[in-house]
Amino acid sequence: MQTFKELYESTVRSVLNQDSDKTAPKAGNYDPYHLDCLLNPKKHPLVIRTGKCTCSKEKKSECLDRCPFGALSMGEDGILVDPDLCFGCEKCIDGCAKEKLTATTDIIPALKAIRSSKGLVYAMIAPAFLGQFSKEVTPGKLRTALKEVGFDGMLEVALFADILTLKEALEFDKNINDASDFQLTSCCCPMWIGMIRKVYHQLLPHVPGSVSPMVACGRVIKALHPDAMTVFIGPCLAKKAEAREKDLAGAVDYVLTFQEVQNIFEALGIDPASMEESEKDHSSRAGRIYARKGGVSEAVELTLKAINPNRETEIITKKADGVPACKRMIQDIMDGKIEANFYEGMGCVGGCVGGPRAILGAEQGTELVNHYGENATYQHPAENPYVIELLHRLNLDTIESLLEETDLFSRDIAGKS
Repeated sequence: MQTFKELYESTVRSVLNQDSDKTAPKAGNYDPYHLDCLLNPKKHPLVIRTGKCTCSKEKKSECLDRCPFGALSMGEDGILVDPDLCFGCEKCIDGCAKEKLTATTDIIPALKAIRSSKGLVYAMIAPAFLGQFSKEVTPGKLRTALKEVGFDGMLEVALFADILTLKEALEFDKNINDASDFQLTSCCCPMWIGMIRKVYHQLLPHVPGSVSPMVACGRVIKALHPDAMTVFIGPCLAKKAEAREKDLAGAVDYVLTFQEVQNIFEALGIDPASMEESEKDHSSRAGRIYARKGGVSEAVELTLKAINPNRETEIITKKADGVPACKRMIQDIMDGKIEANFYEGMGCVGGCVGGPRAILGAEQGTELVNHYGENATYQHPAENPYVIELLHRLNLDTIESLLEETDLFSRDIAGKS
């Protein structure tokens, strides 16, 4: 019987028509549950079991304790994952000595949908993308490579990080004028937002009702092209869960990780480094540095100074990266140890560049993100003409209109609607 990995590889090859029909799964040669996980990933948790657990009772107990959110329990055949509590940190997968746990994958239904779509199909690339497919792969070459896969275009989500930066800077400027008040941010990180919503919900009044740049990008595409399909590509497993959330569902049709896209390139024989350039420079430095720790704080601080240089109350930032550090920072806030008025949390160490499905390490990813930010034509969204042009296309005549807009860039953060 095929292992989960073998079934995955053979099914992908079959979808891509890389091999003969012999690569398609044959009845009796695979676990039907595994095939259903591959074909219908949205029916299953972010972490799926690929085999029966054979660890000792003591080892099983260690596995349960590894999850920082209490999402694991032990069933008859092994770990059970509560999808309502799982944030996609992959601590359980990394610590599974018997390798009986793996991450869900959208690659097969996404590829089928891309190839059968009658409308436009857009790849939405996360700000952490630079260098993930080798240092020689420029944004323009990656855009061409994705068109070879079947996408009609590629949009940098950093442009929408620009818009959310502007929105959060405006909200801070409007709402935080008292030394004792503070704002919690990192709308881009579903683990951070999820922690606050599900574990530390007392702090929700301090969280701006913003969607993530990923969701903003998907919603805008569908507002301008209602029949379009949207596929987010990034380093984060948690983004798959975010795309499924009831109040956000529909903005992003599929989520692929950098590793999944690398698998597609390899299966199709596509070398992004050898592709022709198709450069389009739309994002500012502020949007590009979202991908690394401290980037959101730096982006909002820079933008705030640009839109209100005479503001009396200064922005004082504090940030944490990695779940344990985020929990400590939140606990300090809960205990009344308020040391800042702008708190940034990132679920992964190093920020998005340290995501569990990144190809590069966080340190190298940070270096490349900083370099990409330094090469931006514009420093912040308030001076980025592409931001202003896009807002006008969406019938938002001023940047202040973002404070009243409710359909594209906002959400009910408490989950009441």
